[in-house]
Amino acid sequence: MFEASHKDNKKLHFLTFLESNFYFFITFEDGIMPQQGTIKHHLSMKIISYNVNGIRSAISKGLLEWLQQADPDVICFQEIKAQADQVPTLDIELAGYPYHYWFPATKKGYSGVAILSKTKPNNIVFGTGIEHMDFEGRNLRVDFNDVSVMSLYLPSGTNSERLDHKFMYMDDFQKYIDNLKKEVPNLVICGDYNICHEAIDIHDPIRNKNVSGFLPAERSWLDNFLKSGFIDSFRFLNKEPDNYTWWTMRFPTARLNNKGWRIDYCLVSEPLRNRIKRALILPEAKHSDHCPILVEIE
Repeated sequence: MFEASHKDNKKLHFLTFLESNFYFFITFEDGIMPQQGTIKHHLSMKIISYNVNGIRSAISKGLLEWLQQADPDVICFQEIKAQADQVPTLDIELAGYPYHYWFPATKKGYSGVAILSKTKPNNIVFGTGIEHMDFEGRNLRVDFNDVSVMSLYLPSGTNSERLDHKFMYMDDFQKYIDNLKKEVPNLVICGDYNICHEAIDIHDPIRNKNVSGFLPAERSWLDNFLKSGFIDSFRFLNKEPDNYTWWTMRFPTARLNNKGWRIDYCLVSEPLRNRIKRALILPEAKHSDHCPILVEIE
């Protein structure tokens, strides 16, 4: 355990790091130690989700240095495009993440998800047990005492065949989550959903209305998924437009001009609603055509 303290505005703050790598903020009014039972303490968990569009490429662009600065308790990666033995896991451990779990696609250099954690989870679940969902490496879950975190990479609909696969995946994923919530109610599903939910989430909703990722049927599915018991953590706290997480690489100026799509989400199950402390988009990180997103749960 490590403790640090500082004074400001007549308040004494202690920041206490526990073995779990979560932290307590303890505030003493006027710098005076309070009576027993009046200490205010807050336990929180900072989770980041990031589609890295190839983890080896992202690492070569400074991903691990950025990760040390961002300092999440847990980070979910999507589209890792690598097998575990192709990733510099020692460097990841030296960056502060001794617990790392990889669920790559069967096809090398394609898809895949991962989760890095400062704390050892109680349980790790690779995939869903549904073959057509799992062979592309799209779901990975870690369970802690009070919260479970899933890294999700939902398929894109680049052609009619893949769009049919996407809809089948979405339907089966809904059923899977409906059952999972019965035993894992405190669930955070982070990842690339490949869907913009509302017009506010895409830079040009009119011209993109017939493009996969913003099709009415896709948006309806996400709407129903949220209504089944999840909260879009970013929109829960931020209603402003022009907040995106992905910019096409086909047009080099798309990101510069912020012509993007918000297709990455940290969806938080209803029992955690009152514990959502922060939810942010982090566009300054530029290791991918996506940017990371963050949610902090008390």
